[in-house]
Order: sequence, then structure tokens, then C-alpha cells
Amino acid sequence: MAKHIFVTGGVVSSLGKGLTSASIGMLLERRGLKVRMQKFDPYINVDPGTMSPYQHGEVYVLDDGAETDLDLGHYERFTNAHLDRDCNYTTGKIYLSIINKERNGDYRGKTVQVIPHVTDEIKSCIRKLVTPDVDVVITEIGGTVGDIEAMPYFEAIRQFALDVGKANCQFIHLTLVPYLKAAGELKTKPTQHSVRELRAIGIQPDILICRTEKDIPKDECDKIALMCNVERRAVFEEKDKEFSIYEVPLSFVHKKMDELIIEKLNLTARPLEIADWELMLERMRTPTNEVTIAFVGKYVRHRDAYKSVYEALDHAGIAHHAKIKVARFEAEKVEQEGAAKLLSNVDGILVPGGFDKRGTPGKIEAIKFARENNIPFFGICLGLQCATIEFARNVLGLADANSTEFNKETPDPVVCLLDAQRKITQIGGTMRLGAYDCKLTPGCRAHAAFRSTLISERHRHRYEVNNDYRERLEAAGLLISGTSPDGSLVEVIELPNHPWFVAVQSHPEFKSKPTQSHPLFRDFIGAALEHRLARKEEARARQTVVAG
Repeated sequence: MAKHIFVTGGVVSSLGKGLTSASIGMLLERRGLKVRMQKFDPYINVDPGTMSPYQHGEVYVLDDGAETDLDLGHYERFTNAHLDRDCNYTTGKIYLSIINKERNGDYRGKTVQVIPHVTDEIKSCIRKLVTPDVDVVITEIGGTVGDIEAMPYFEAIRQFALDVGKANCQFIHLTLVPYLKAAGELKTKPTQHSVRELRAIGIQPDILICRTEKDIPKDECDKIALMCNVERRAVFEEKDKEFSIYEVPLSFVHKKMDELIIEKLNLTARPLEIADWELMLERMRTPTNEVTIAFVGKYVRHRDAYKSVYEALDHAGIAHHAKIKVARFEAEKVEQEGAAKLLSNVDGILVPGGFDKRGTPGKIEAIKFARENNIPFFGICLGLQCATIEFARNVLGLADANSTEFNKETPDPVVCLLDAQRKITQIGGTMRLGAYDCKLTPGCRAHAAFRSTLISERHRHRYEVNNDYRERLEAAGLLISGTSPDGSLVEVIELPNHPWFVAVQSHPEFKSKPTQSHPLFRDFIGAALEHRLARKEEARARQTVVAG
């Protein structure tokens, strides 16, 4: 029988339940155990696909096309656990399933209620991850204990522990021990109240992880253990990580949390293998190079809106033993102040994905600046579409070229809706989503990065390069270096006579890991480092001329 770990949170949100879950999953994997991971989100949206990035950050897309919470990105970056649409459920998705069953008569005339029908549905979602080869299922409950919308989930996991036996379940509660600067003290009362709320529901935490910005004195940890009815050895202080989120698993190892989890669940595991992770962190701590990347986007004020892209840049930095400095620029500011003023001192320019026309002129100007000044450029999803528009306007000479997303009446729609998208009226879950194969041209930069002519990347978009313009674009010097296997869709574009100018219709950031940088991000940062070195040599040459 698979064992189950439920990760809950108290006091405040954003304590890092996702990182905690991912770190535990990683440590169990590295002890030879097969892990599956899952998150329940209490909001009523069916998935986060229709929400603004300002609400919950980026929408993380899986191979099967599921639009999920960004915490699943942590799961994939930290572990090798297989993730699919059964790994992320919202209240909307739960209730939609229940309502469909009720409409189909599956409940045989019964009154449909939160208990047992909603809780039974939640429990059935947990069981979907249990297969004969799975040792541990880790389920994260979004929100905090006491939230009205999360109550069915807490009730469901309480019942689940009774169904499978408490010996097969473990409750890990993440809580906050705040520091009051005026009093100069840490306060444990919020943690006590959080656990009391959890126990009132019928859940006794087995392990407490206390988030804090200051060291928690031993006597305070003793008090937390006593007042929360938790073993003293099961109360863990977890200080904020100032350097990197990738330190979290090692801090758990140093406190022997993984050993306690294995002991309490009576698991048979091998010795921990984590040398590569330690080496990766050491490379992060001791960079030998530095590179500045201009990030020109629409939601740059909210870091989580592009979480996976920032992480993928860091992973590429690790691969090159380099520190990545990301200079974030709002696309509208680039439009207002000009690319030359803002972007002249960067080593590379990245334009990420996005929707709607706001900020598009600034992105197009940034791409033009990169193209004309031989600055390494990487475009992702909308970044490819903007690069196509820029090339059509300024190289091909189609001054009013545009995407029909931004101007339905454009005389030259070089980017337009997919044929399959034209009659769709609902916006949720209706884009081109998930993993699709791509055929690369031998010898192109993308082929050099992947070392393969056939790759698979994840997508999330509605608009495509218009095939009616492909011949003219290529005749003007744009290389369409990647297409769908049947050649009908443009997947990758490049400029062969540019130091490094690559744009992709996919979202490669979703397949990058700290121990294995995505090939395109790796080569983009490599090109940016070369550009930085060339700029330094030019500056030295100019100084020599002046001195002479």
C-alpha cells in the first residue's frame, strides 16, 4: 500500500508549501522511493488558465495539456515525479465533476452534499495517483487552515487517514513563527492557534515546520512541541533562505527530517544520494562569470508571473558557472523611453510569452534593437510572434504587418489564429496546450542546442505564424528552423547572420531543471557571455586608442 503525506499550511499563505512538498519529494526519490505529487487549490476556477498572472502567478503547463498551479513547476524542477492533469485539482474542477455526475443520474436520486459527496470526490482524486509501483503520494492543500473554501479538503484528508489507516498517512503542517521587531521577540501563539484549528478539524500534525526569519530558541521549540502535542524531535525550524530556494532540501537533510519521515511511515529506503545537488549549489555560490539579461515583458512587477523563465535563466547560469542578473523592463516603458536608452548595456534580450496588445510595441522595439545591434535574443511564444512582426515590418517592408490578435484589420496578418481556434468562444482550456513534436533543420542553432532533429516542447497559445507569408519571410533572410512534423506550423525561427537570434512558439522554460539546464536557455546564456566578453574587449581597445 502506498503511503500518503499531506502538507498543510497555517497562519498566512505563501509560506512555501510547494517548495516544502517538492523538497520532501526530492529527498524521498533520492532514497530510492517512487513518488507522485499533487496539489489541491481551493478556488472555484476550474483551472488557473483564465486568471491573470497577478492573481496566482504563471500558469504552469504539463505534457498532457493541463493548465496548473505554479507549484507544480517546483515539483518538476525538484523531482522526477510524473505529473499529469490528475496532479492538480481545484474546487471548480471537483464541483464540475460532481455536477456532471448529478446531471447524469449517477447519485441515483440522493441529495448531493459536501459530506459525503464532495469529500468522496476529493478522496477519489487522491487515489488516482496510487498505482502498484508508487511508494509515496505527497498531496499539498492550498490556502491555510481555517479558510472557508479549504474546509472540504481538510475534512477529506481527515477521512482519508481513517480509510487507509493512520499508519499509512502523515500530516506535515507548515506554520509561521513571526518576529516582532518592536518587542524583539519571536511569537509562537500564531502557530499554537493554527495547530489548534487543525486539531479541531480532527487532524493531529505529525511534523511541524516553523518558518521564521530568526533562530527559534530551544525553549520556544519545546513550548511549541508541548502546546501543539507534537514530538519535540518533530518540530523543525526553517529559516528564510536568502541565497536560493534550492537550499531547502539540504536544510531538511541537515535536520534529519527525511530520516524522521521514513521512520514514521515505516518505509524501507536506501542511503541518500544528493552529491549532484550539492555540487549544483556550490556552482551557484561561486560563479566565475556574470551576465546581464534584459527581460522585456508585460507583468515584470510580479515575479511569479514568469517564475519558470527566471528559474530557467538561473539554471543556464549554473551550467555556465555564471551569475545571472535579470534587468526587468516593462514593455510599455521601452515603448515610451526607447530601447537604445534602456537596453544598450545588456548582454542579452529575452521577450517572454503573454497575451493582448498592451506592451507589444515595446517588445517589438526591443527585438529590433537586438537584431540591429547583434545582441543575443531569445523569444518565447509571443516573443516569436513579435519577432516575426518586427522582421516583416522592418526587413520585408510590410509597414503595417501585425497579428490579428492586436489588429483584426491589419492588411498583412503575418500572425493569425489557428484554423482550429476560429470558431471557439470559450477561453478556458481551449488553446493549443501541452507537448507537441517539432522537426528541426540540421545545422541550425536550435539543432546545435538539442543535438537532435526531433524534439518535444510544451505549448500554450492560440496564434501562429501565417503560412501565407512564410515564403516571403524566408526569402528576406528569416530562417524557419523548426516546424511541426507535417510542416504546417512554424515552431522555431532564427537569423543565420546574427550572433544568436532564436525564437520559439513553445515554452521551453517548463522543461528546465537546476541540474539540467534547458538547451536553448543554456546556449542563449552562452551567447550572452560571449557578447559581454566582446563588449569588454571593444571597451579596452577604445581606451588603448585614447591613451595612445
